[in-house]
Amino acid sequence: MRRLDDLALGIRLSVGGGRSGWVRLALIAVGVGLGVTMLLIAASIPTVLDARDARDGARSVNADQELSLGSPSALVQEVRSAYREDPVVGLMVQPEHDDAPLPPGVTEQLAPGDLVVSPALAALLASADGAALQGRWGDRVVGTIGDEGLTGPEELRFYLGTDQLTVATATRIQSFGGAESLDESLDPTLLLLVLVGMVVLLLPVAIFVSTAVRFGSESRDRRLAALRLVGADVGMTRRIAAGETLAGAAGGLAVGTLLFLAIAQLAGYAVPASMSFYPEDLRPVPVLAALTVVLVPVTTVLVTLSALKQVLVEPLGVVRRSGERRRRFWWRLVFPVAGVALLTPLLGGLDGSLGSQVMVVAGLVLVLAGVALLLPWLVEATVHRLSGGSVAWELAVRRLQLDSGTAVRAVSGIAVSVAGLIAIQGLVGAIGTLSADSQADTSTFQAAVLDIEPDGRSAGTWTSALAGAEGVTAVGELTSTWAQTEPAGDDEMLVESGTCEVLAQEARLSACADGDVFVVLPEGASAPATGSTYLVGPEGSDDARWTLPASAEVVDPPDGGVNAMGGLPARILVTPGALAGIGLDPESVTAYVALDPAVPDALDHLRTAAAQVDPAAYASSIEQERIASVLGGVRQSLLVGTVALLVLIGASMLVNVVEQLRERRRLLAVLVAFGTRRRTLGGSVLFQVAIPVLLGLTLAVATGSGLALALQTAVDAPLTFDWVGVGVTSGAAALVVLLTTAAGLPLLWRLTRPGNLRNE
Repeated sequence: MRRLDDLALGIRLSVGGGRSGWVRLALIAVGVGLGVTMLLIAASIPTVLDARDARDGARSVNADQELSLGSPSALVQEVRSAYREDPVVGLMVQPEHDDAPLPPGVTEQLAPGDLVVSPALAALLASADGAALQGRWGDRVVGTIGDEGLTGPEELRFYLGTDQLTVATATRIQSFGGAESLDESLDPTLLLLVLVGMVVLLLPVAIFVSTAVRFGSESRDRRLAALRLVGADVGMTRRIAAGETLAGAAGGLAVGTLLFLAIAQLAGYAVPASMSFYPEDLRPVPVLAALTVVLVPVTTVLVTLSALKQVLVEPLGVVRRSGERRRRFWWRLVFPVAGVALLTPLLGGLDGSLGSQVMVVAGLVLVLAGVALLLPWLVEATVHRLSGGSVAWELAVRRLQLDSGTAVRAVSGIAVSVAGLIAIQGLVGAIGTLSADSQADTSTFQAAVLDIEPDGRSAGTWTSALAGAEGVTAVGELTSTWAQTEPAGDDEMLVESGTCEVLAQEARLSACADGDVFVVLPEGASAPATGSTYLVGPEGSDDARWTLPASAEVVDPPDGGVNAMGGLPARILVTPGALAGIGLDPESVTAYVALDPAVPDALDHLRTAAAQVDPAAYASSIEQERIASVLGGVRQSLLVGTVALLVLIGASMLVNVVEQLRERRRLLAVLVAFGTRRRTLGGSVLFQVAIPVLLGLTLAVATGSGLALALQTAVDAPLTFDWVGVGVTSGAAALVVLLTTAAGLPLLWRLTRPGNLRNE
């Protein structure tokens, strides 16, 4: 019972210390609240993903659903497109009955040509910025899709009514939803990115929270000394201090919850369109929210008790035991060395097992924690060797020599954040470089349109339709068909026909002239025998037979491109002159397009022209990395995480600067009273921040670059240094710190007024 009374006394002291006590409590609450906000956001990510997946599953098309006789049905076909860098996904719908199933968010059956769009797509179509998108699927917009039919408010999606679908080209359904989810197990490389991102996001939050609860520790220690004077023992003072901390933690939970609720109303619109969500989706997982509510106060109490072990609180004053003792170096190496040891087995490759996941997380935590542990020693060892300089410099260095702990605690979270971000950027950049090595040749054609259902379209349709699009300078068609061998007709061979310029997109050709034939042999594929006869024309045609000549040259597959996908068998590439008038029966057509780089949105004008011929035709740039779409999502997530961390860094540093100035307001006022210029004091404050930040960023760059090399080795990516990413990340962090420190200088001018010389 007495212990509870001591805790209650500490809580009363925290709220009953007058204006100074309330300011200290507010600073702790804001500092802890920023960390709590980040933790609640992280705890809400699973619910956001689940809500998005649920809405996406409800509108999915199950091609294998069992159809019931007499039940109304509809034919549907998916349409995939893009506008600039944002994906645009739609569905062509052809109701076969008045009561045909409706997609979620759509309230009426669609007539041919009717278009129902998401609110974000409607706004884009109505704006001047969406000029290249207008008319892509027609202009008859009859409504907007409801929230239940969208994964997020910024999603670009549409439904197009049509009467051109057939059972052979579309999917017949009697209800939406019910599609079996694909195996969503992450590729080991993406799993590694996720794990690193979690550690980089959450570890600095823990450091910032532990820093916030130590705000105002000097004034707290003086109060504890006064309590010792009236009879409190050491244990009682520690329990009282824990009670004060609990009050700040409770305030932090309240502030963090309010900030989280405010952010939830805007976050879904602030993230990239492909990641948007509705405010009600951002709800913490109950278990994770409960852990946050419990662990944050417990952590703050443990940090307070740990800090008090370095302080001797006596009735007549406070003695800081670490005043003259230098920090030891050897034990601080234990954490990073142990982390490196855990990451070493991963250099042979990441297999995605639970053991590998645990090792990655543990290793990263230990290495990044080592940054926070090594930084205090590095700052202390550096500042004790500094001397000379201006008055502002001398004041800053002397302050750091006497007590560098306060400044280092604030900077350690920044160093950990920057080190983690550099590691992620290095990994993503290396994967991008690996993919860039396999890009297609874009010297002739820069885009392609894939038509997988060319039935009814004559040869040259795409050339005539696309040639008039704005920004299109040339078009070449590649016709593909599966040809059966003669006389058995059991085996099939993919035969593709096009000009030499087009065939150069499909293979590595050293030379080409009309009349040439090439055989593309992927690794492990067997070459067809020369002299083999194939049925390449329409079935029943007299001139449908074609013989592979002995002059056919074996060539290697291309480095990249629309049709350069793994798993393809051997293919025969034929120039028009080698067909001798035989017309292929096309099963798919790829139109390669040259774009004028001087025309803005030329690719989107091409997409619009292609959709007007066939909405299901897919138009894209051929300069695509093998995992470009995945890396695009990763880069977007990395950008969001980086911005969030920089905001947390800036807000935490501002609170930290305000707290330090308040703690030293009497000393600063005395210096001004003795003639020290306020400009000099302002310079000293900036130097006190700049020295630890510079040392912290140096340590962060070295650690982050080393981690990036280790992670690149783990995924078998080329070892590269992303100097631009390193410079931007560290520079942005340094700029945020300096700006927030400068933002606290107006408080310095107010605190150095003569009135702050008063003392009680």
